[in-house]
Amino acid sequence: MTKYYLAVDIGASSGRLILGHLENGKMVLEEVHRFENGMVKKDGELCWEFDRLFVEIKDGLKKCKELGKIPVSMGVDTWGVDYVLLDEAGQVLGNTVGYRDHRTEGMDEEVYKIIPQEKLYERTGIQKEIFNTIYQLMAVKKKHPEYLEKADTLLHVPDYFHYLLTGKKTCEYTEATTGQLVSPLTKDWDYELIDMLGYPRKMFQKLIMPGTPIGHLTKEVQEEVGFDLEVVAPATHDTGSAVLAVPANDDDFIYISSGTWSLMGLERKEADCSLKSCGMNLTNEGGYGGRFRYLKNIMGLWMIQSVRHEFQDKYGFGEICQMAEEAKDFPSRVDANAQCFLSPENMTKEIQDYCRRTGQQVPETLGQIATVIYTSLAECYARTAKSLEEMTGRTYSRIHIVGGGANAGYLNELTAKATGKEVHAGPTEATAIGNITAQMLEAGEFRSVEEARTAIHQSFDIKIYK
Repeated sequence: MTKYYLAVDIGASSGRLILGHLENGKMVLEEVHRFENGMVKKDGELCWEFDRLFVEIKDGLKKCKELGKIPVSMGVDTWGVDYVLLDEAGQVLGNTVGYRDHRTEGMDEEVYKIIPQEKLYERTGIQKEIFNTIYQLMAVKKKHPEYLEKADTLLHVPDYFHYLLTGKKTCEYTEATTGQLVSPLTKDWDYELIDMLGYPRKMFQKLIMPGTPIGHLTKEVQEEVGFDLEVVAPATHDTGSAVLAVPANDDDFIYISSGTWSLMGLERKEADCSLKSCGMNLTNEGGYGGRFRYLKNIMGLWMIQSVRHEFQDKYGFGEICQMAEEAKDFPSRVDANAQCFLSPENMTKEIQDYCRRTGQQVPETLGQIATVIYTSLAECYARTAKSLEEMTGRTYSRIHIVGGGANAGYLNELTAKATGKEVHAGPTEATAIGNITAQMLEAGEFRSVEEARTAIHQSFDIKIYK
């Protein structure tokens, strides 16, 4: 009898439920449900619609039932840093504000009054991003202290969905590390830091590692979807799951988990919390098996996604890549990590204004704008690769690109050219694959990560660019 495992993979722009099973040693995937995601304005804040997303998760479970493919387990992965605060009754306090909201402006300085940036990096190994949980909580402390007073539990987004499914409150390690409040030495909350910042210690649940069984569906959810299963925590941060799905067992590569964000880095056994690493704004996020994802957050395909929306989604990403290639001689570049591109009112105008401010030719057509984005991203990848090589004292021969961005052929060609490295693109469904892999490892379908990655390499197409 076939054993199915279900990945609930929710990104910043869409979510999907994907079933996975093994067939002759190869992993086979089947998408059963897909839905839109995005932030909406509520009370002047950019917020997530968690209630609607949970309905979508349950709708996807019902479709598994309709297909007659009931999974033995499931797990949820999402983006990082965002969270909900629950009171003693389990009710959400305040709005479910997202990381692109402007409430964290100036909150870095409030944190640094308590602990200098270098000391904070030394304790956590996490790069400064103004939307990290540490700064979001400072915004709550300054603007809505009553929420912290009433808060009984802090749950990051995937932990919150696991709670809605099972009634169990847990915090998974890889997701928690993105918030800049976890020690890379103890792999637990830095409670001394939490006390220094004045955040209620009781909110923070004991961390669990990926592969930990959480519990079964509540009776209410069972009755609604028509069956029961076990919920098993994957690497709940989507990049943690994507990295687990990199189809390689040596250490001669740099990975890029390419989607709304591009996460570019290495897998390491120990964190590097040095001043030099801090200066390069590299981060040490948690990975599967206690490993570290030593990487840099790069703005990624968010820019091209935003521009596509501004052109009324008239063109597919393949068409946009083609337009970009036709405009490949357009000379202007932008800093893909500039703060102005995080949450602009209009991405197209922001790119044009950036070029204008920096004395460059202003792109007008969609092809010109796209080539500016793709070429700037590839050059950013090249600089990041050099930073990683400088920090590790070695040279890497290839780059593995996993996730949806692996389909961006033109960007992959530019990346190979800019870095001078062989680019291996695929699998595109890396996050769901990694989520399912963690469940399969817990169930004993694979004996080791190495065995799982070998199976992944044999199961999915990998395209090579030189």
